[in-house]
Formats: sequence, structure tokens, C-alpha cells
Amino acid sequence: MLDRATVDSLFPSDLPETSEWEQRYPARASDGFVTRFGPSPTGFVHIGGIYTAMVSRDLAHSTSGVYFLRIEDTDQAREVAGADVQFARAFDAFDLRPDEGPLSASGEDGPYGPYRQSQRGTIYLSFVRDLLRRGLAYPDFATKEELAEISDAQRKLKLPTGYYGRWAPWRDADEDEVTRRLEAGDPYVVRFRSEGKVGERVAFTDRLRGRVEAEDNHNDVVILKTSANEPRLPTYHFAHAVDDHLMRTSLVVRGDEWLSSVPTHLQLFTALGFEQVQYAHLAPLMKQEGSSRRKLSKRKDDEASVDFYLEAGYPTEAVLYYLRGLANSPLAEVPLAEALATPLQLDLFQAAGPLVDMVKLADICADHIATMPADQVLAGVRGWAETYDSGLVEVLAENEQLALAAIDVERVGVDNPRKDLARWSDFRTAYGFFFPALFDDVTDPADERFNGLDPALVARLAEDFAARYAHEGDQPTWFQQVRDLAERHGFAPNPKSYKKDPDAYPGMLRDAANVIRVLVTGAQRSPDLYEVTRVLGADEVARRVRAVA
Repeated sequence: MLDRATVDSLFPSDLPETSEWEQRYPARASDGFVTRFGPSPTGFVHIGGIYTAMVSRDLAHSTSGVYFLRIEDTDQAREVAGADVQFARAFDAFDLRPDEGPLSASGEDGPYGPYRQSQRGTIYLSFVRDLLRRGLAYPDFATKEELAEISDAQRKLKLPTGYYGRWAPWRDADEDEVTRRLEAGDPYVVRFRSEGKVGERVAFTDRLRGRVEAEDNHNDVVILKTSANEPRLPTYHFAHAVDDHLMRTSLVVRGDEWLSSVPTHLQLFTALGFEQVQYAHLAPLMKQEGSSRRKLSKRKDDEASVDFYLEAGYPTEAVLYYLRGLANSPLAEVPLAEALATPLQLDLFQAAGPLVDMVKLADICADHIATMPADQVLAGVRGWAETYDSGLVEVLAENEQLALAAIDVERVGVDNPRKDLARWSDFRTAYGFFFPALFDDVTDPADERFNGLDPALVARLAEDFAARYAHEGDQPTWFQQVRDLAERHGFAPNPKSYKKDPDAYPGMLRDAANVIRVLVTGAQRSPDLYEVTRVLGADEVARRVRAVA
């Protein structure tokens, strides 16, 4: 154990004592859960991160607590430029702005900042120094090559790998040798002196899983990175322990990949003299792959990225509704507004990872959009298009009333409204044909969409229909002119007649109707053609039909 003077010489002379940080960050007044979301700016935001943040915020707010954001950026070598912009985009879209921290709803950090770990270096140094003074941590000068040799030897002996016991040469090194190396300026890290033993077990309580047993930590983990780098930053294990204590976190919600780290974290909390925080480890979001399931992967799955949902234009309130149903399955059975307003309950989470079913999500989104009035649908499309489809923004601005009327086709006054929009990006495909600027006139009578009808016949049908077109009357009256058109040009009046003598007819009534449908909508399948023509108007209908003639 190094003497105090030697330890103190390793740190700035004006470094505050740990008691000063305790006074600066007093216990919070709230009795509710204090939760945090701690993203690392090392890649895109995972939908699992939104899931975790949603749970964290909900548990805090439903208990009148506090939900804060902490940027965990101690691994600066892997930091990705623009991560803050991505965080802001995701939090805004899913209404997950924190109460405190960067990107907070108020625009101010809050009283327990700074909320970026890279800006809290002085705080960590105070607590590292405290552990060194008490002999609960020590300098380690082992090189990468020496560490590799230790691991190789352990593997050959079929021993657990790690830095512990006799495999930790600097754990109980001669004090004079340590001092000599320090005075020489040799690079070193600071390791925590673990009291755990190989093979020992430890038990703890998880708020979602109950009693959990795991192998205790026996490694002398690094808590402060190499002195060769500036600024000196801690490892995640140490930083999270100090921060969760000083920020007065009471419940840590995180993925179950951190379960194996709990023994290490519990040891650190004990050594630092901190009250233990409660943990709630969420099962990971899963994906069906063949007959098995696996974790939703950043590397393999597009739907793992939050940007995937934003770029495709999934309504975020519907995505949140879906995620809440994955968290607490009863919420999947209630209306969206009720599910969003109902607090999540810890005892309703499942131990198994919930399956992300994109087909199910699309159905939920389509159902949700189908219930929205046209102006809200248009607002959703516009909001998405402002970022991802500038051309559509201009078209909608110039044709607002047309857009509203088009959206309402087969949606108003019907028992089963159309559900052809599951994502805002579907709008061009589902509704683009209503807008002359987005519609490509069908000018080739040999187009394959006419199902092989004689091109000359297609042209005659179009010319005849346009010349006699009547825009008035109800749906049966309007469609009668299509029946009359088919009869004039020799189409079978019904399938039975056609089947009896197919060579006597060029096709059936539906084939003639298909010509008009394709000319008007550009597709063989469309909303009710009568309703479409009401929105387009007589002149536009006639113009489109004549385009092929």
C-alpha cells in the first residue's frame, strides 16, 4: 500500500476531496424513481435504446421521479461525429427528451451536471485517489505484451483468464519498486483491488428478475485508464458507479448484457462506501430467424436502427405503443391512447426477450393511421417529407385540398376504412396518382397493365369513353357507362358467358373496366374508381383517358 504522500503526488494539488462532491450533489427531494438513460456516442441509436429510454422515463414519471440523460463518452477513441444530432433526432421523434442532461426538454442541463462523462474527469480522480489512499486500488504497469502472456499462460493451464491473485503481478508489488516506476514517469493504469475469489458466487436482487445468482468478480478491473493519455478518464465500470451515486440514481434500467457486470459494480459500490442502486435488467429485443430467435443486431438488421423507422416514416406514437406492448403485454390489447397513458409495471415484464415483428408493427401503424382525420394524416406526411422527400412537400403545399380529399377516399363514413398507409413514405405509392404532378399518363395502348388486350381496342375504348364521359350521378349510375362501353365493344357481360364461348369476346366486363382504371389511376388495383373520379374531377379524368387515344 502506497503512502498517502505518494498517492497524492499523482493527482493535482487542488483536487477536491470526495466529501466536497457529496455536498455539491445532495440527495434528491423526490421519493420517486430517479432513472437515467446513458447512451454511448459510438454508433447509431438502437431501437433497443429507445425501448430502454421509454421504460426509464415511464418508471420515473409514473412515480413523480426524475429521468435524466447522461452521455457516456469515456471511450473517446470510438466516438462517432454527429452523435448528439442523432440523439436529438431520436428523442424528439419519440418524445423522450429528458428532465435533465444534454437535450433536456427545458434546454438546461440540470443541478447534477455536467452530464457528459468526459467533462466529469476531476470528479472521478477524487474517488480514484480515495481508493488508492485506502489501499483498495493500486497502480499497474503491465504492458499489453505482458497481459497477453498472462492470458496465454492461463489458457494453457485451463484457468479462468483475467488479472487476479498470482496473475496480478502489481497487486502486491514492492512499494519501493512501484514508487520508482512512478517517479520515472512510466505509464500505468489504476486497478481496483477485488476481494472476490475464483469460483465464488454472489446473489443480488433484480427488480425484474428477482433473486439472481452469478459468479463473483475476481478480477482487478481497471478503473482509471493509462496515464499516457490526457485527459485521464475512467472505465465505464467505475464512471457509472460514481455517477449513479452522485446523480442520486435509484433505479438503473439497462439491457441484460450487463447482468454479468453486476458483481463488479456491487464491489465498487461497497468499496466506495455508496448505497447500492437498484437494477432492472431488460431482456433484449429479439428477431425471428427461421425456427430460432436471436438478438436484434446493429450489424445485421436494418430495423435495429432508429433512423430506419424515421426514414421510413413509421408513426412514432404507434411504434411507442408497440414497444409498450412488448414491455407489458396487457397494453397490446388496449387502444393506443390508453396504452400510452397507462404506467408500465415492473412485475409485468417478461424474462424472455420480446420478438420484434415488423409485420405486426406495420399492421398497428396502418390501424392507427386509419383512425386519424385527414388533416392529421396530411400533417404526418408533411412532417416526414420535410426531411426525406422535399419534392412531395411542394406538391402537397400546392394541392392541399386535393390531398385532403384523396386521403378521405374510402375512409369516411365506412365501417372498414382503407389501411393502405402504414408509413408516411407509403404516401407516394398509395396516393401519388391523385396528383397530376406525380402521375405518369398511360400513353401506350400496348402497356402490359392492359393484360394483353389488342392495343387498337384499348385506344378505341379510351376514345369512346372520353367522348361520352358523364361525371354526374351516383356510383351505380356512373359505373353503368362502363358497362355500356363494354357492351358496345363486344365484351362478355358476365364470366359465365365468357367461359361458354371465350373466342366470341375480346374479354369480360372487368377487362374493359380495367382499361379505364389503369388510365385513370395507373394501376390495376385502386380505391373505388367512382370515388377517385369524384376527387379528380371530370376534366382530369377525361384528360387521362384521352392520353392513350
